[in-house]
Amino acid sequence: MVEKAVLNHWGLDSRFTARSAFPVALSGNQLVYPDDHLYDAGLNLVLGQPVYLYGSNCASILQGLGDLTVGQTCPGGRAINPNAFVDVESGLGNAPRNFARGFDAVQLDTAIRREFSIHERWKLQFRAEAFNVLNHPNFGNVQGGFGSSNFGQATTTLASSLGVLSPLYQMGGPRSMQFALRINF
Repeated sequence: MVEKAVLNHWGLDSRFTARSAFPVALSGNQLVYPDDHLYDAGLNLVLGQPVYLYGSNCASILQGLGDLTVGQTCPGGRAINPNAFVDVESGLGNAPRNFARGFDAVQLDTAIRREFSIHERWKLQFRAEAFNVLNHPNFGNVQGGFGSSNFGQATTTLASSLGVLSPLYQMGGPRSMQFALRINF
């Protein structure tokens, strides 16, 4: 009887979220149409240059360009290669729209709960919820303005780039926990 009282009415809820990377809007020179309107000319691709840089290669190339300090690594271990593009002087660039991608996002949230009967129709529920259980870093916005010192690099975490809510409980935030009591009637 005691075992039944202790072991019954438990529940486990989990949510695994995975999404692919969003496109990065790459922008270059602002050129003027003949009717005095500004437009973004885009960028031209440089043949033979990889679009992405990874790991130590990423750090060494960006350190050589002065975009990272010595000993600093690329956020997320990856960046868009600034050497793969050049500004357009006239017309439109040949780099396709939305072909460069930022970072994907992966997160596991879980909760354990227990219900206690208070009265016939009243129940008290205790919940312990954990967000980003694996503490997987999820990177947000990638700087797409060609010529900036952090071009092609993640500038924020995903949680910081989503809005004004607390990053603790948003997609991409650090591992966090919360406890709750709820009365169901």
